[in-house]
Amino acid sequence: MTSAANQSPQADLFLGIDSGTQGTKAVVVDRAGGKIIAEGHSPHALIEDDTGRREQDPAGWIEATSTAIEAVLNHQSVNPQNIRAIGVSGQQHGMVPLDEDGKVIRPAKLWCDTATAWEAEWMTEQLGGPDSVIQRIGNSIAVGFTASKLLWLKSHEPEHYERLALVLLPHDYINYWLTGEKKCEYGDASGTAYFDVRSRRWSEEVLNVIDQSGKLLDCLPEIVQAQEPVGTIRSEVADRFGLREDVIVSSGGGDNMMAAIGTGNVVSGVVTASLGTSGTIYSFSEQPVVDSRGELAAFCSSDGNWLPLVCTMNVTVSTELTRSLLALDIQTLNELANTAPVGAGGMILLPYFHGERTPALPNAKASLHGLTSTNFLPEHLCRAAMEGATFGLRYGLDVMKRNGIDPREIRLVGGGARSAVWRQIVADVFGCPVVCPFTEEAGALGAALQSMWCYLGKKGEEVTLKEITDACIPLDPASGAQPDAGRAGRYSEIYEQYLKLNEIMKQMY
Repeated sequence: MTSAANQSPQADLFLGIDSGTQGTKAVVVDRAGGKIIAEGHSPHALIEDDTGRREQDPAGWIEATSTAIEAVLNHQSVNPQNIRAIGVSGQQHGMVPLDEDGKVIRPAKLWCDTATAWEAEWMTEQLGGPDSVIQRIGNSIAVGFTASKLLWLKSHEPEHYERLALVLLPHDYINYWLTGEKKCEYGDASGTAYFDVRSRRWSEEVLNVIDQSGKLLDCLPEIVQAQEPVGTIRSEVADRFGLREDVIVSSGGGDNMMAAIGTGNVVSGVVTASLGTSGTIYSFSEQPVVDSRGELAAFCSSDGNWLPLVCTMNVTVSTELTRSLLALDIQTLNELANTAPVGAGGMILLPYFHGERTPALPNAKASLHGLTSTNFLPEHLCRAAMEGATFGLRYGLDVMKRNGIDPREIRLVGGGARSAVWRQIVADVFGCPVVCPFTEEAGALGAALQSMWCYLGKKGEEVTLKEITDACIPLDPASGAQPDAGRAGRYSEIYEQYLKLNEIMKQMY
């Protein structure tokens, strides 16, 4: 590893920041080697209660971002003067309300805040129902999206709404702190539910349901293209971190959009699946992909295209609860799951421990079926937890296939992707090859690579984002898993049972 003291003065380094719900991560990528050479992290605090409130103070994001930046810039391999550009990834859907002086009015409501459920339903009714909403903007007004948060602010805190002069998403707010510019890009904007993903414009129809005065349209930032810079770093920020004052900040994007770039999901046929606490599965498209049933999020990407996405609520939730119940460490959980047969001895888990988003079963409960006196064994429980969560993601993949997405390769990320047995289950259930990128920091890496793309384009270098991701995102061949025809056929049968069981159980929720 090259030390900062030995770095060429012409070395090109790129800083990626990923501000999530739990904390902020930062990475530095060296263009010459195409590798992450430094990483930093700082946690976030959450404001929550039993009403569904999930909020954070944006000042905490700035503090955590500063700590993470300092950690990577102090690394022996990094010369801060060689940082050329910064990219920011952020949790989607959050509402950051600012007054005319650019000051935060109140804590930001987050994607996981459910206190605005009534507002989301009311807005949907006012716009003519779910089908009408999808026709207008390409997406539903999900409770987690930003639109219902604005109506909540107007209804519950009118004194704060009166002061409202600017609404930013979390990553846009960090960009604002870095540059002083009030701008956004299509990818993150498409998760607000007041943005038309087909025309890539703010939806005045939706905004007017919230406030007929027209005020909200004036509160929204300018939209820039994905490859455009938001601006140049403020001199105060440059001085604080020892950066050059000509460092540019790219448009950035939502965490899913940046993770798509960070897994090389920038061409047709690649699908990224995240085995995290919850699960996401998404793919690249050159055209908007709007699901008439509303099960697919018709997002724009942060590379100038589109990112059809499906989210499920329960993935490693299932395995972690099982592990806790049986008092197992992770290695033993995997060993037990690997000894169990396909189908877990007849057990099928509907993994709705946190309800479910896709299919839309918010009040669903988890249930375990097919128990007998001979199959009720720890190894079967461990495998059923993995299989049930994977069937949930398979449902999401089928939604994508129904909308014309044809996967050739699944790139797995998230904690569950570290498990060889789970990777094989995914390959067999999906009927598609599986592989993992070497790095797990897909969001921060994607942000760094987008900033590289922006910087090189600004310099006049003709380089595509795919060329950048091919050079900087090596895949781990040791993580690969190929579907086995016999197991895949057996899983297709079990998955059909899973779907039938799901239909039967719906009436219980």
